[in-house]
Amino acid sequence: MADVRNPSPEYVAFWRESHLSTLTTPRPDGTPHVVPVCVTYDPEAGIARVITDGGSRKVAHIRAAGPDGARVAVCQIDRARWATLEGRAVIRTEPETVKDAEARHEERYGRPPRINPTRVVIEITLDRALGKA
Repeated sequence: MADVRNPSPEYVAFWRESHLSTLTTPRPDGTPHVVPVCVTYDPEAGIARVITDGGSRKVAHIRAAGPDGARVAVCQIDRARWATLEGRAVIRTEPETVKDAEARHEERYGRPPRINPTRVVIEITLDRALGKA
């Protein structure tokens, strides 16, 4: 298990490469909802971020969990390398938070995200990191 705030250089490097990930959120009935996403990881802050449309099911699942947010996981895989980050997700809508998350997305993925006036940020406060990077 990696330390979410002090991971190995290899773990951080893997999260800096351009990979799609999955985000797992709990549906109201407790079953997992797994979708592909782009994720950025800020080990210094212990936060992962996903930008998405405010009307998406993943956002609805997190909001349905209440004001404390929902337990979620993001995972990326590249052949035998993999990394999972777990924590509690909340939805952030502040324009400066969205702009910051968009800039982080562009830095990691080498392209700006498409224009979306209803974009929000799924902000995950991390408490567990696993993987083999």
